[in-house]
Amino acid sequence: MKMYDQEIEQLQKMIDESSSIVFFGGAGVSTESNIPDFRSADGIYHQAYKYSPEQVVSHSFFMAHTDAFFEFYKEKMMILDAKPNPAHLKLAELEKAGKLSAVVTQNIDGLHQAAGSKVVYELHGSIMRNYCMDCHTFYDAEYVKNGDGAPRCEKCGGLVKPDVVLYEEGLDSQVIQGAIRAITDADMMIIGGTSLVVYPAAGFIDYFRGKYLAVINKSDTGRAVRADLSISAPIGQIMSRIEVK
Repeated sequence: MKMYDQEIEQLQKMIDESSSIVFFGGAGVSTESNIPDFRSADGIYHQAYKYSPEQVVSHSFFMAHTDAFFEFYKEKMMILDAKPNPAHLKLAELEKAGKLSAVVTQNIDGLHQAAGSKVVYELHGSIMRNYCMDCHTFYDAEYVKNGDGAPRCEKCGGLVKPDVVLYEEGLDSQVIQGAIRAITDADMMIIGGTSLVVYPAAGFIDYFRGKYLAVINKSDTGRAVRADLSISAPIGQIMSRIEVK
């Protein structure tokens, strides 16, 4: 028997029996696309910087030390050559087949959309969207990444801010409402690649009232959830073996 055969068989059965699946994902979904995880042992938070990463990705730091913010942000958070991995691709396939109703993600890399997912609630925003703080003109990720220093608006000279939720900033209420609605209406929830330590995002799973709750995460999940199935493995490895029927 191959590793995880039994668990994958169980996961397959749950997916086959469900028609409105919601996927709730975190950094572990993207690490398999070589995007560093903020919180894992070799993640960004554990590397030596003049400022702690928590400080750098805060609203007050962005306003006070804009150049230093963008230096860190462009180098460490904008990985534009990353490609969707088997987990992203399988979720998009499940959506296309009418099995998956939404992806709720804590990631900001846009890889779910790159894989073809249509209904994606990005709790922490996206590096793919950037707006002038003064006139609200839209700029893509390349504009921010490839410019020198802090990006400025070509129309009015205002500062261009990534549409990502920094520390000290609130989540987007429309995104929250959409995510909660999708979770509340779901008959199955798959939690993947998240330690569930980021509140308020982690509190979202309390809205789930469906039949099956499956957790796929490399390490023990920080918040003990009443999971019907728990698999300690990289999510791409597991999802790649699921058949979409």
